[in-house]
Amino acid sequence: MVSIVLGSQWGDEGKGKITDMLSQQATLCCRAAGGHNAGHTIVHENVTYDFHILPSGLVSPSCINLIGAGTVVHVPSFFKELAQLETKGLKSAGSRIFISDRAHVCFDLHSVVDGLEEAGLGGRKVGTTGKGIGPCYSDKAARRGVRIGEILDEATFERKLRTLDTSYRARFGDISYDVEEEIARFKEYRSKLKPYIVDQLAFLEEHKNSPNTLVEGANALMLDLDHGTYPFVTSSSTGLGGAVQALALNPTSIKSVIGVLKAYTTRVGSGPFPSEQLNEDGDKLQQVGREFGVTTGRRRRCGWLDLVLARYSHAINHYTALNLTKLDVLDDFDEIKVGVAYILPDGTRTTFTFPADPNVVDKIQVEYVTLPGWKSNTMGVTRYEDLPPNARAYIEFIEREIGNVPVKWIGTGPAREHMIARG
Repeated sequence: MVSIVLGSQWGDEGKGKITDMLSQQATLCCRAAGGHNAGHTIVHENVTYDFHILPSGLVSPSCINLIGAGTVVHVPSFFKELAQLETKGLKSAGSRIFISDRAHVCFDLHSVVDGLEEAGLGGRKVGTTGKGIGPCYSDKAARRGVRIGEILDEATFERKLRTLDTSYRARFGDISYDVEEEIARFKEYRSKLKPYIVDQLAFLEEHKNSPNTLVEGANALMLDLDHGTYPFVTSSSTGLGGAVQALALNPTSIKSVIGVLKAYTTRVGSGPFPSEQLNEDGDKLQQVGREFGVTTGRRRRCGWLDLVLARYSHAINHYTALNLTKLDVLDDFDEIKVGVAYILPDGTRTTFTFPADPNVVDKIQVEYVTLPGWKSNTMGVTRYEDLPPNARAYIEFIEREIGNVPVKWIGTGPAREHMIARG
């Protein structure tokens, strides 16, 4: 049976802890979308691991891991990250990680182009990570991309990469990139990478009886190419549909879809953010929550929990349970606001949909409900009944308002054991 963990906001919800916990029982862990622009921090047995392109199921010594067909893979980052995990004691990681031959190669060329495209947008920058993800997915959609499996065919690989280089030079003129240098690096990677590359369908058929398959989402629903705050999104399908498509999942095998929901809202980069707090509350959330991006180190924008956004996310991803994270960050607030409705520019009140037009979203007025804070320490609490009454009331309010989706797990601190599991 398959469990899928998905980000329900703009990413950075803290998906790593629940994927780490579930991966201890998983026999197969898969990444479906995104690239090394993603980031999970996991604290496991007092060791901190930062994951980007690799599935965090590698922390579990009995879990096999797959980087699936919907991803884009920066090969130097793959090897660098794998080496870091092995240095930290995960000696068997290299024997438990595989890459679909249908995943696409994210080149250093793509990173150069990413910077040029962002510079060309001026004041309307998307706010990308600069990792080359967008240009790589663009090449994939334009049918000129290079797949991981094609690395093994030296002549085809080199021809296609030189063609990409020529086409980008035709567009941008002289660029700061040496295609022959990158080709030379792949001469070394070619034999080194071969043991990791698999035919995904044959691989999944081999593991079809895996009793516990975990699909680890990257980014989050509001960064989805179709359903997010376009154009301020990532370039892949980050929701439930993207996972099914990329991994050819049988929908009837999906046992649970777990939405990870931060107890407040954050966003990295540009784009609409209706509940953002450009005030002392936002600063306090940022500082107490230590809100800096795992991959980029960028300061995250912070605001109150937005339940309109959460309901919209649930309507697309069909969560069967929620993991509420970072509850302890709210410990010292006298009052906590929660966005429960939007007033659109034409006066319409909505509690469910998120407008497609970013210009409309920019003009949204958020209707808030104010709840009392609990003004006591919840850090490290592991039993629901030990939470302050007002903290429990906050959680139960969220459950009711999203549509009676149970909050099954509650994060109360950074360590793996700082987690409440409810029935």
